[in-house]
Amino acid sequence: GGKVYALDETWHPDLGEPFGVMRCVLCACEAPQWGRRGRGPGRVSCKNIKPECPTLACGQPHQLPGHCCQTCPQERSNSEQQRPGLSFEYPRDPEHRSYSDRGEPGAEERARADGHTDFVALLTGPRSQAVARARVSLLRSSLRFSISYRRLDRPSRVRFSDSTGSILFEHPASPTQDGLVCGVWRAVPRLSLRLLRAEQLHVALVTPTHPSGEVWGPLIRHRALAAETFSAILTLEGLQQQGVGGITLLTLSDTEDSLHFLLLFRGLLEPKRATQVPLRLQILHQGQLLRELQANASAQEPGFAEVLPNLTAQEMDWLVLGELQMALERADGPEMRISGHIAARQSCDVLQSVLCGADALIPVQTGAAGSASLTLLGNGSLIYQVQVVGTGSEMVAMTLETKPQRRNQRTVLCHMAGFQLGGHMAVGVCPGLGARGTHMLLQNELFLNVGTKDFPDGELRGHVATLPYSGHSARHDTLPVPLAGALVLPPVQSQAAGHAWFSLDTHCHLHYEVLLAGLGGSEQGTVTAHLLGPPGIPGPRRLLKGFYGSEAQGVVKDLEPELLRHLAQGTASLLITTKGSPRGELRGQVHVRNQCEVGGLRLAAAGAEGAGASGVSVAAAAALPAVPGPEAPAPVKPGGPGRPRDPNTCFFEGQQRPHGARWAPNYDPLCSLCTCQRRTVICDPVVCPPPSCPHPVQAPDQCCPVCPEKQDVRDLPGLPRSRDPGEGCYFDGDRSWRAAGTRWHPVVPPFGLIKCAVCTCKGGTGEVHCEKVQCPRLACAQPIRANPTDCCKQCPVGPGAHPQLGDPMQADGPRGCRFAGQWFPESQSWHPSVPPFGEMSCITCRCGAGVPHCERDDCSLSLSCSSGKESRCCSHCTPQRPPETRTVPELEKEAEGS
Repeated sequence: GGKVYALDETWHPDLGEPFGVMRCVLCACEAPQWGRRGRGPGRVSCKNIKPECPTLACGQPHQLPGHCCQTCPQERSNSEQQRPGLSFEYPRDPEHRSYSDRGEPGAEERARADGHTDFVALLTGPRSQAVARARVSLLRSSLRFSISYRRLDRPSRVRFSDSTGSILFEHPASPTQDGLVCGVWRAVPRLSLRLLRAEQLHVALVTPTHPSGEVWGPLIRHRALAAETFSAILTLEGLQQQGVGGITLLTLSDTEDSLHFLLLFRGLLEPKRATQVPLRLQILHQGQLLRELQANASAQEPGFAEVLPNLTAQEMDWLVLGELQMALERADGPEMRISGHIAARQSCDVLQSVLCGADALIPVQTGAAGSASLTLLGNGSLIYQVQVVGTGSEMVAMTLETKPQRRNQRTVLCHMAGFQLGGHMAVGVCPGLGARGTHMLLQNELFLNVGTKDFPDGELRGHVATLPYSGHSARHDTLPVPLAGALVLPPVQSQAAGHAWFSLDTHCHLHYEVLLAGLGGSEQGTVTAHLLGPPGIPGPRRLLKGFYGSEAQGVVKDLEPELLRHLAQGTASLLITTKGSPRGELRGQVHVRNQCEVGGLRLAAAGAEGAGASGVSVAAAAALPAVPGPEAPAPVKPGGPGRPRDPNTCFFEGQQRPHGARWAPNYDPLCSLCTCQRRTVICDPVVCPPPSCPHPVQAPDQCCPVCPEKQDVRDLPGLPRSRDPGEGCYFDGDRSWRAAGTRWHPVVPPFGLIKCAVCTCKGGTGEVHCEKVQCPRLACAQPIRANPTDCCKQCPVGPGAHPQLGDPMQADGPRGCRFAGQWFPESQSWHPSVPPFGEMSCITCRCGAGVPHCERDDCSLSLSCSSGKESRCCSHCTPQRPPETRTVPELEKEAEGS
């Protein structure tokens, strides 16, 4: 029915009006089996549950609306429960939206209502000494996980399963750094979310030597995860036993130098022992004991929380340097001891900041913007890369600081230097933030401030925040693109700013992510992001997304060839428009090196460095020859070097054309246009509209005659032509340029030539206006179509004229109706057939004006006992019974009687 359901979800199918919901049919989305290529989509199975209705003892049972089974008059409606066929149904959203829509806000809202969106798991294995720690965040129906491990060979996959071991999801393990695996499980099914909240979802690391999983453990939630800034993985000292390990979640107190922690362990205690066991916890530095704590735990609750109070300044320094060691052992033997070093929390997330004038201590509106990327090292040092654009004067100070209590009371943690490229970029290292600074950084409590000569206290300021892992490497491989009002043409004195990441994958799909700051809240309305070429030059303009708020991300799979060329050459632009600045509030220049072939054109040299869709040097992109228009792309020989052949490409006139390409064929280069649509070539003739002038001229390089216009000096031979939007229009349908005042029939892929529409180029605004052709009323009884490609019919001229068979999609008369795969002529009526029940004799459909209309036969009391109706449709003929005591089911009663 056009809806998306989660695995193991059940529902009653809705066939729409007039059929309604089939309450006696239960459908389920069954999980497929895993194969060599993973698991495919789920399979839908439906069954009739009418035979499962219980036998009732009452004489006159009721048929309640919206129920399948009958009930006795004085009983509560429990017909849908206590039956195996119906008890598995999981509650759905009232709107019954598609899963991608209903899951995203619902999952996050439910998790926030519980106070938990983060989960953690301790991973150990009975045949391994490895220990791992998995942290999972639930965000918009996606699970984003970061897994750290010790004493483990490089894992091959991350596996999620239920408590019985049934595999729910697998993700290839691609470590981003030593001992850390990152990934995203998108569109998590409802059943898996249910298991996650019930702490019955398990995560495992699969290695080549352990294909069933080397270490695993259940995901649990704990409020300590929200404040965690330091962590430790505890492994067994020595080689005595396997399946033993632990993890520690630590955080500093906000008011004093005390370290709060939660320690989880496994394997130190006997599984069958339910009593409390004394434990000894030690804090060491280079083997020397600093502190010791006593705690108790049991096999049923293998963990405890404690506090290390009043850390000294030296201990705080050792903490941020990763030199403090935590060890845990049983106080009463046997002598098993697990230990590990405490360090700043490892994560796959990105530290970044958007600097804008709106967030400055004294807000300013200059159109400047800043973008910062930061990396926290294991020794507490911070690498920073800050870009600043649009400032009216040179930068004089750049600092990392805390939130000020007052305007003149700021705590500066780091004075940043290393200005490059004319003072618009700073790259360097903050040597040490200290334990308190590292804690505040990971808690999103720090700010970047940029002071200039004109605004020494700060022209730009930004909040340093953690950006959750998204699954794409662009954040780690490239710097974001700064977005500033000063880069808009003409410049905009905006107090907002932003930055964006772009990348092209091996399929030449464009991945983008945009972050904005300083827009002023909800009063800005919808924000739109467009990708376009250089400003002032006509060309394709691609809407990436319209959104509310400050974040947007997505994928574009069919980017125009001209935009791909601009990306390769660094001349593409990202334009952000708002309600207050509809022509553009922020802009940034985008450069994505690529080797993409679109429309049969290679956009970069084949020998460029790298592989896939990246690695083309700037010099190679700049040295490319001029690219022909998208309507006539250069051919590509089949089987040539470069990227693998796309199975959707077309081979026509000895040349290979990719899917979506448009070109003029060799047999008629002026008056025909061909399109490749998934291995099928569709060629349409160019249909010339009647000219609007009495004496049109035929240009040698055009198919249709045009009206003569006054020649402009820019049209003289030998002079370059720069198209002004007022001189013509760019039509996205066939991606071609049209002169002002031109009228034409549009070509819209994949439908081809649309003769029942006429488009006009408005020269004053550069807009394309298309409208449907209005066919005249005809006085003759049997109009004909003179040519098969004509849109409108006409009356026959002579007695020998015969109608032509044309395309029914472009007909202007009654066309009949298509219903359930069958064709019915105009005014015909029929009874629809619904598998598996057969013909629905109580419902009559009729074809009117090309649209089928179905309605249920009238079974009112006055008609229910007439002859013929009793056996055909209305099954209850009891005039003495009040009509309101029984309700006839819509389809199931019909199916039962048929």
